[in-house]
Amino acid sequence: MAQPRDSQSITSPSTADEVVKPRAGWIEEEEAFYVAPNWKLVWWRFKKHRLALVSSFVILIVAIIALVPDFFSTQDPNETSTMESFIPVQRVHFLDEGRIRPFVYGVVGKRNPRTLRMEWHIDESRKIPVRFFAKGYPYKLFGIISTDIHFIGLASPEGEDRIHLLGTDRLGRDQWSRLMHGTRVSLSIGLVAVFLSIFLGILLGGISGYFGGTVDLIIQRVIEILQSLPPIPIWMALTAALPRDWSVERVYFAITVILSLIGWTTLAREVRGRFLALREEDFVVAAKLCGCKRARIIFRHMLPTFTSHIIAASTLAIPVMIINETFLSFLGLGLRPPAISWGVLLQEAQNLQSIALAPWLLLPGLAVIITVLALNILGDGLRDAADPYSH
Repeated sequence: MAQPRDSQSITSPSTADEVVKPRAGWIEEEEAFYVAPNWKLVWWRFKKHRLALVSSFVILIVAIIALVPDFFSTQDPNETSTMESFIPVQRVHFLDEGRIRPFVYGVVGKRNPRTLRMEWHIDESRKIPVRFFAKGYPYKLFGIISTDIHFIGLASPEGEDRIHLLGTDRLGRDQWSRLMHGTRVSLSIGLVAVFLSIFLGILLGGISGYFGGTVDLIIQRVIEILQSLPPIPIWMALTAALPRDWSVERVYFAITVILSLIGWTTLAREVRGRFLALREEDFVVAAKLCGCKRARIIFRHMLPTFTSHIIAASTLAIPVMIINETFLSFLGLGLRPPAISWGVLLQEAQNLQSIALAPWLLLPGLAVIITVLALNILGDGLRDAADPYSH
């Protein structure tokens, strides 16, 4: 009998092998996926979010600056010089006649005969060499190690030249150095306030959802009262109640506590809802039958089930706290000089005259926008990665 016309394609072993042959390492990858812990699954999903990865890199740079602001500063942030007020931005140039030799152009000042105000201009005929990891003013790294090495500075620090990468304010203070120190204060306020609000949200929300009854009723009514109050008048009233003779450290602590007392209610509602759904689950009932204490059931069995959600919510809450601190300090209700924060720096740009003379005073606002935007994108990426139903 004659064979069918397509018998060769049917009996060809190479074609069939190509169809059913699994990709190399496919079985191992599938097994690793099913046995991987939750944090590793979150990390694998987070790596697919490219914009969130870039944002995490930006936040890492901001965090390093907040840890060692003196290292990135070029001058003492509190040093004043009225003769150097409103010096313009001196941009760093990396190429000098085709060679990599960083420098900044010098500035020359001339007093206006009509206004008697010193007017500064960039002098492109004079180049001031700069270098990385240069010597500058002495400071203590992490408050312990004495050093004078800075990330960028003058190649010849013994001379009379000075550099102002972001210009100076009306008192002649270097804006770049003040921005570096303001990063530490504003970011730490956001982190500490979020930590306290998370602690209160988990504690009160967990108690409300786990025990229920009268305790749940009282906590929910307190949350509703706090959420019904207009935030701006409450902030103004609480911060205005702070004594004017308080030190910078006490005002800093008070602002942090105020922000955390207002920001815990949303997380408490979310935690309460999760606890109401989890307390009747089989593993919780099994833990109760085994004689586990309530604290162990809450912190060892129930809370870890949505830890990733708490991390994502925390990341999204930090930019809100930073904006709140900047807003209060900008209005003069938060931190006050000699404290340095992004809000305090923006106080210098409250009038049109300052903006017209020195538009670079608005650059701290750009730092706020970049940091808040990066934190929001990072929070979105963590929230998507922590979603167990995402693909």
